[in-house]
Amino acid sequence: MTIILVGGGPDTVTTPAVFDRFVRELRIRAGGRVPRVAVVLVDHEGSSEWFLPAYVGPLESRIVCEVLPVLLGVNKDADPAAFDGVDGIVVGGPTPGYLSGLLRSAQAIRRAVSEGVPYMGFSAGAMVAPARAIVGGYRIRGTEVCSEECSEGLDELEIRDGLGLVPFAVDVHTAQAGTLSRVVGAVAKGLLDRAAAVDENTALVLHHADLDELDVIGAGHCWTIRGAGPKATVSVLSAHR
Repeated sequence: MTIILVGGGPDTVTTPAVFDRFVRELRIRAGGRVPRVAVVLVDHEGSSEWFLPAYVGPLESRIVCEVLPVLLGVNKDADPAAFDGVDGIVVGGPTPGYLSGLLRSAQAIRRAVSEGVPYMGFSAGAMVAPARAIVGGYRIRGTEVCSEECSEGLDELEIRDGLGLVPFAVDVHTAQAGTLSRVVGAVAKGLLDRAAAVDENTALVLHHADLDELDVIGAGHCWTIRGAGPKATVSVLSAHR
């Protein structure tokens, strides 16, 4: 099992290590076949045509693969069958739309990942991966904890059931958008037990769903946050390229 949680969209990734790691896992999974990769995107009036190349280009420059776009939209969820027989899953975009569109396929995605299909989530794709997912909001109990620009249009912090790939919550764009305070606040208030916060151009790599066994690659940092009574304990890990 390999889960790669990227702290920003593909446009923030300039360090080759992030895509290199996913492609390495694809090769292992495919075993000499041309790998099939499901790329999940929200599509609004054809917007996927503009955003898909940012995900596909770095893959196709590294490996010959078959890309299977899985498009989400208003009242259009992903079909769980879209993840049957794939060798990799890539997810990214605005969190609430991705979470609602993928929940019906959560079991199919968990099954694929447990069977060795690598998962790479960009930004929202990282945030929706946990069992309990931060989907937006910039206040906790009425107090501002980050910029409203990071709220995804939500006021109070919202935590919903996610895909269930990892047992800790994830926040992203950490240093760039100042979201560390949001996730630390959520843990300190007892809304979450554990969490990780990842910078842009950085990825958290897990081969087991455990905060104690992780690797950080790219150019930034990853913070791990654990609850300790009414407090939160924060540790920082530097990425390696």
